Amino acid sequence: MVFGKVKKWLGIEGVKVELNTAEDLFKADELVTGDIKFTTMNTQQILGIKIRMYERYTRGRGKTSKSDEYLLGEILLDETFMVYPEEEKVINFKMPFKLEKSAMDRMQDKGGLSGFFASVAKKSKGIQSEFRLEAEAEVAGTALNPFDKHIIVWKG
Repeated sequence: MVFGKVKKWLGIEGVKVELNTAEDLFKADELVTGDIKFTTMNTQQILGIKIRMYERYTRGRGKTSKSDEYLLGEILLDETFMVYPEEEKVINFKMPFKLEKSAMDRMQDKGGLSGFFASVAKKSKGIQSEFRLEAEAEVAGTALNPFDKHIIVWKG
């Protein structure tokens, strides 16, 4: 009995969150669409969902490598619902985001000779960005909220 309460409080055998994005995501759209699938072994109540998008900007190589992380977008879905065993609950979402472009990115976007030189400079300095989407569900009666992360692969 006590062990069951501890498992529930820690989220063990509780709600599982699976984050999925649309297959065709384009940076220029500044919109991420997808869905979040909820499953559980025990009946649970979802009190809300937080979705965030981050860019991890890395430059340099080896010991001189430096990284920064930027929050590009966030939405809070203020939905309350129940998740039951052996059932899937799917929530669709659309999240706008705003890219932070460096001077080198803007020069690369212009194309031509300056775009070529910006591209070469970025490669030589080891500059790269990784985009990540995270979804976290607030579950009633638990201390540790379930979450999922998804690396975004852009189409264009």
